[in-house]
Formats: sequence, C-alpha cells, structure tokens
Amino acid sequence: MEKPLPARLQSLLADSPLRNAPFRHYYIGSLGVSLGYTMQATMAAWLMATLTPSALMVALVQTASTAPALLFGLVAGALADIVDRRKIMLATHSVILASIAILGLSTYAGLIGPGLLLVLTFVIGSGFSLATPAQQASVNELVSRDDLPRAVALGAVAFNTARAIGPALAGAVAAMLTSGSAFLVAAVCILPLIIAVSRWPAAKPGLPGVPETLLSGVQSGLRFARHSPAMRALLIRNITFCLCGSSFWALLPVIARDQLGMGAGGFGLLSASFGLGAVAGALWIPRRLKTVSLNTVVTQGVLLWIGATLVVAASHIPAIAVAGAAGVGVAWVSVLAGLSAGMQSTAPAWVRARAVAAALVSVQASLALGSALWGLMASAAGTQIALIASTVVMLAMHALNRRYPVVMGTEAQVTTGVQLPEIAIAIQPLPNDGPVLIQLEYRIDPGNEAAFIRAIHDVEPTRRRNGAASWRVYRDVGEAGRFVERFVIASWAEYVRLRMRMTVADREIQDRVALWQREGVPVRVSRLIGVNPSDALEEVDESRLS
Repeated sequence: MEKPLPARLQSLLADSPLRNAPFRHYYIGSLGVSLGYTMQATMAAWLMATLTPSALMVALVQTASTAPALLFGLVAGALADIVDRRKIMLATHSVILASIAILGLSTYAGLIGPGLLLVLTFVIGSGFSLATPAQQASVNELVSRDDLPRAVALGAVAFNTARAIGPALAGAVAAMLTSGSAFLVAAVCILPLIIAVSRWPAAKPGLPGVPETLLSGVQSGLRFARHSPAMRALLIRNITFCLCGSSFWALLPVIARDQLGMGAGGFGLLSASFGLGAVAGALWIPRRLKTVSLNTVVTQGVLLWIGATLVVAASHIPAIAVAGAAGVGVAWVSVLAGLSAGMQSTAPAWVRARAVAAALVSVQASLALGSALWGLMASAAGTQIALIASTVVMLAMHALNRRYPVVMGTEAQVTTGVQLPEIAIAIQPLPNDGPVLIQLEYRIDPGNEAAFIRAIHDVEPTRRRNGAASWRVYRDVGEAGRFVERFVIASWAEYVRLRMRMTVADREIQDRVALWQREGVPVRVSRLIGVNPSDALEEVDESRLS
C-alpha cells in the first residue's frame, strides 16, 4: 500500500539535512536570499534599459553586480575566518536589504538615475561578495560531515531554483504593480535569513593566541591553498571546468537566435531546461557520493558536459537542443557542487571560509575569461566551432587533470587542537618578534636513512600550509646519521598559530617520522628568534641607564 503524501514527506525529511531545525531555517533563508538577489539583478538591468539608451550603461549593471566578487572575494574569506561569521552575515545582509529597499523607494519616488542605480548595485554586489564565504562556510557548523554533500547539493538546488524563478517573479510583480514594488519584494526575501542567523548562539572562540590581521589572513589562506595537495587539485578542477564550461553560458543567446532561430522565447526555454537539469543534478549528487568517489562523480560530470554540449552544438532541432541543455545543467551542478563539497570537507575550520572564497574567485575569474575567449572564437569561426573547440579543450584538460584526483576530506584532516608539548621559554617573545627559526635535530641509524628522508619530506606541506615561509632538511657531514629539519615563520604570533593549526593528520605524518629516530635519543627542538643590530644598541642603552 502506498504511503500517504505526509508520510512520504516525513520519510524524505528524516534522511535529509533539513531534519535539523537550524539548518532548515538557514536553508529557507538562503533560498530567500538567492531569490531576492536574482530579482534585484533582473530588475536593475531592466530599469537601466528604461533610464538610458546606452548599451554600455546596461552592461555596466552586470559589471557592478559581479566585479565585487573578484575585488573582495579573498578579503571576504579571510574576514569570515577571523571575525564571527554570524556578525558578518547579519551586517552584510542588513546592508543588502537596506540597499535594495532604498532602490525600490527611489524608483517609486522617481528619484533613481543611472549613477545611483550603479552605485546601489555595486553596494549590493559587494554585500553578497562579503557574505557568501561566511554563509557557505557556516554549513559545516549546522550539519554533520555525513550530511555535508547533501547540504551542499541542497544549496545548489536553492540557487538554481531561484535563478529560474527569480527573473519571472520580478517581471510579474513589475507588470502587475511597479518596478519599485519588485525591488521591495526582493528586499523582503532577504529577511528570513537575517532572522535565522540572529537566533544562532554566539560563536566559540577561535584559535588561541594573537588574532590574525586581514592582510596576514589573506596571505595564510593563499599559502594553505598552494601547499595543500587536496585543495590545489580542487581549485585546478574548478578553473579548468569553468574556463571551458563558460562557452555554453556565453553563447547560449546566440545559439537560440542564430543556430536554432528561436528568438528570445527559445533562449528562455534553453535556460529553463538548463535550470531543471541543474536541479536534477543537485538531487543526484548526494546519492552518487554514497556509492562512488568524488573523483568519479566529477569525472562523470565532465564527460556528460562534453557529450551534452556536442549535442547542442550539432543540433538544429529545438527539442534535441533543449534536451542537450538539460544534460549540460546536470553536468554543471554535478561538477561544481561536488567540488564545493570536497572543498568544504578538506579545509580545517580556521581556513574554511578562505577556501570557499578561493573557489568562488576562481570560478568567477574563469567564467569571465572563458566567456571572452569563446565569444571571440565564435565571432571569428562561428558558434558551433566555438562549442566544439571548448569540448576538445575540456577533454584535453580532463586528461591532464588525471594527475590531480579530487577526494573528500577526512575527519583527521580538519580536526585541530592536537595536544603538543609545552614550550620552555626563558625569555617571553612579543607577538611581532621574528622571524622565528625552528630547528629539529634527528639521529637516524644508517639502515633507516632512506626511509627517514622519504618520511620527513611528507612533513614539508604540513609546515608550509600552516605558516612556514621556508622549509629544508640538512644532513650533517661531520656526524653520521644526524639530520636537521629547519623552517622559518614570520613572527612569534604566527608560530603560535602554526601549532594550533596542526591537525590530527598532520600529527600522524610527524609521528611516522619519529618512528625512525634512534631509540633512546630524543628529538632536540630549538626555537630561535631573529635579532637585529638595533636590538643590541637598545640593550646597551638600557644597561647605561640602569
């Protein structure tokens, strides 16, 4: 006997991250924010077209909306890791709500002009750019690690649903009422997330020690991405996929107009088909990740994108092109939602928002560059040639990327707070004292030297991504079996943070090195701080005064 609808819904909810009330409220708020943003973006472009005949001014609306992601993306990630994410989300979304409301009221009153519209659009875009890393990184704190892929996929469902509904809803409200009313409805859509986040408890204190500055936060985020093999692989896949995948988005209006002869209605149909495919892909991802690896899911998504794009490129029949667009949508979200889940599962909490920001910036930059490249090729050789070329490049990139498999992170890779021995300090350094030289001396028996050297070089990425500016191992030519590991950190505060950033997986790598240490001989650790000639002069002056 078939279950009644309420029972089926309850069964689905029990196996979903939405069973968790804080995440459910957050998710509804995120859906509202995505809806409000797409409504505002749609109405801003339309309003500019009614205010001025200049095509440049209309295009600048899109620039004002998307440029902040490139300008402030990395800063936003560092800010979200340093400052309470709850406060960032409340502040940014309050500014967004107020800006959209001002836009609506100004339109009502007839006070809006092209300049004010661009300024407010830039402010709104900046607010979203600053809020997004904090918003996405907060998902880990609301769901378990097992639920993370499903939670990320649900986020993709919300965004693509809003992208499909938002423009139509904005147009309907503007047609029935006024453009100002559409802006005010968009502003109200932001409110549920503000209410949901305001109910969150205060954030737990971050890593102990001296807090990072914004500049050092950006630097440490970039350093982590550079020296984390898992993060590097995820970013490389993001960049290569979006660089080639941008061809479909960039050329979709031309495909509808010239290749299929469908006009504006055909463009809307292709976009809607892509959106439906994207929602289907987002719902499909979590189940696939339960049975196969992340690398397999991403690989399948890339191959599906190639096949579906070739279908669109080769077809002059609207129905076949619409089916191909749906396949592109499935592939698009399968790859990007999978990579996003991998990104959030790989980065420890202290750098998670910076990892999200790095992914967002890489996607935006790749889409912008790729769109220009494929547009130029389409102008020179035709739309079909440009689409086919993008699939050839995608296939070549995929073959090269086999050297960089992507994986979901483990609990050990993100769990910090490893218990370390207390530091014996004779002279208490100041936070900004530095640089700091750390030296570890190992004594290795002759038969174990090769195994030790292999093991110690696995330590290098852990030191560098946690804060080391340089790292090297030296062999003592005067004493057989004596090796010295040396690494430099910019300041004493950064060294304290390096210790706190160590994960369980990092410690396991170091423990494997310690296995080769000569029995009964402890590893000797020295911590030295750089001394300047001016420091010696100050000590002389102080001794004279005393």
